[in-house]
Amino acid sequence: MERWADWAPAITREEYAARLGKARMLMAREGVCALVINAGSSLRYFTGVTWGQTERLVALLLPASGKPRIVCPAFERGSLEAELRIEADLLLWEEDEDPVRLLTDVLPKGGTVAIDPLLPFGQAGRIASAHGAAVDASPVIDGCRMYKSPAELALMQQAKAMTLDVHRAAARILAPGIRASEVIRFIDEAHREMGAGGSYFCAVQFGKATAYPHGLPIDQELEEDQIVLIDTGCRIEGYHSDITRTYAFGKVSDEERAVWDLEKAAQAAAFAAVRPGVPCEEIDGAARKVLEEAGLGPNYRLPGLPHRTGHGIGLAIHEPAYLVRGDRTPLAPGMCFSNEPMIVCPNRFGIRLEDHFFVTDEGAQWFTEPQPAIDQPFD
Repeated sequence: MERWADWAPAITREEYAARLGKARMLMAREGVCALVINAGSSLRYFTGVTWGQTERLVALLLPASGKPRIVCPAFERGSLEAELRIEADLLLWEEDEDPVRLLTDVLPKGGTVAIDPLLPFGQAGRIASAHGAAVDASPVIDGCRMYKSPAELALMQQAKAMTLDVHRAAARILAPGIRASEVIRFIDEAHREMGAGGSYFCAVQFGKATAYPHGLPIDQELEEDQIVLIDTGCRIEGYHSDITRTYAFGKVSDEERAVWDLEKAAQAAAFAAVRPGVPCEEIDGAARKVLEEAGLGPNYRLPGLPHRTGHGIGLAIHEPAYLVRGDRTPLAPGMCFSNEPMIVCPNRFGIRLEDHFFVTDEGAQWFTEPQPAIDQPFD
């Protein structure tokens, strides 16, 4: 594999500033005076800082007006400033100081504070208790992150195109006796050679193991005339790919072929149902209708579809909204989803085709084209 040549541009400082502006607009709509964002994908979204959560508090405090503040250990200042992509004051704390108190001391007085639902329970409780009024920040966070900008779509397009090329390469190394762990290592190295930081995840399943959506804890050896299921992805500037291909290695049964065709039809039905304004749950319903008319299910009963049809994706591999019954979030341009209405035939085999789409003004557009046939995993 060669390094990817057409690299998508990183998110600009101007876009980070626009994100903060939208957050403040949503804060006003929700009636909150400040927003507290924990380390993790939302901190990265608003500030460019890529750190994950640890026992040391790192957080963004965004007031309704005025300069944002970043709570951070004092000894990490240099590393923070190297990544920070917004103008912000630093609230630095030493190892023997209480960072939660440092944050609560500068919260705006009065009003309601919106707290990141991924902030640890103890810290969130102390902030809420000190301030007196607190709410879940999900309407603000999701109201920003669910709708991808052209720059985000370009980064996601790159990640998904890279992973599809890695899938193609992995299919070429398959041979009787190859272990799943060998394929996983190959896929990780191929992602690295293309410029990603390796695979974000990788599942390789053969034969009966494909009947388990997330596989079995064994290192299988590939045999002739088995179904192969490979699900993998990478990250580019934090944005995820997540693609699954299921195909024949040799000859497979007529039943496996028929179920594969049904899976493809369900995936296509979900895609065709996408329109701005349609509730997310209706996309799940469109896929299930195809399966139930063929005698599978109903609902989550097996053989059939044991999980949701799809998930939102971006800086987190699974993020709101979800293509599942009960999620009535209306589809809107810029929203991105997996489309993977997997069919499981218990203890025998499973078929999952997973590609991703984004919502446009007219409907849906694929990031990667779906698999053509069970014997043709790629165009």
